[in-house]
Amino acid sequence: MRISTFFYTIKQGIINIFRNKWFSLASIATIGACLFLFGLFYAVIANFQNIVKTAQEGVSVTVFFDEGISQEKIEEIGALIDKRVEVSRKEFISADEAWASFKEEYLGEYADGFTENPLADSANFEIYLNDVSMQPALVSYLEEVDGIRTVNRSEITASTLTGVNALVAYISVGIIAILFAVSIFLISNTVTIGIAVRKEEITIMKYIGATDFFVRSPFVIEGMLIGVIGALLPMGIIYVLYNKVIEYIMIKFHMLTKLLSFLPVEQVFDILLPVAVLMGVGIGFLGSITTVRKHLRV
Repeated sequence: MRISTFFYTIKQGIINIFRNKWFSLASIATIGACLFLFGLFYAVIANFQNIVKTAQEGVSVTVFFDEGISQEKIEEIGALIDKRVEVSRKEFISADEAWASFKEEYLGEYADGFTENPLADSANFEIYLNDVSMQPALVSYLEEVDGIRTVNRSEITASTLTGVNALVAYISVGIIAILFAVSIFLISNTVTIGIAVRKEEITIMKYIGATDFFVRSPFVIEGMLIGVIGALLPMGIIYVLYNKVIEYIMIKFHMLTKLLSFLPVEQVFDILLPVAVLMGVGIGFLGSITTVRKHLRV
């Protein structure tokens, strides 16, 4: 494509937007509304997944050793655990550390009556996972390792968090598909109107030798520009509102501060902004290219 043709195509795409300004505004508003909902949905889901991830990081598998096991054997078991892909990190809790923690949490001043450590055989590894859904595989492996007496795990917590993650994924895909389809429909209608308005002009262009690409490109550019504008406007609104909403929640529900950990707006927009713009461009391209192929028969 020559440079002059490229700039002509861009110019005609912009002119098309203003030529059908009411339909263009309707398409921009619809795409903007869809991507605004998508942006809100993504921000909520991203923060929710962050909260779930934080909860997952606190879920551990605890391994207790056989009575009288040597320190050498414990280190050998630790090396085996480190090789497992499920393991994020592990912590060794000695019998003395376990007793000190138990006294502080449950006994307080009543612990003075104990002269010996009643948890002498309670040394253990606390194992934290990369993904809580991997817990069953790790537990099955650990139960077969020589030197391990007991493996404690939280099956209900693990299955609940895994189920929540799966549910969020399914809902995300469903909502995105619906918003995508609605937006493509609106772009398609806008481009169809543009083709109808310029039908006679397009026919003349074809008669004097204009290629299909030259005729169709402005409509594709029009759809993509509408998509970009429809993506940037709601992203700007969400960017402004995000911190204000988070601040309001933390003030209004300050008792939840320790339970809720919100992502900074920059971290959310690192993914949200490029995805939203790509969705806008993609919606505009697909809506316009399919419409042009269907209706532009000259």
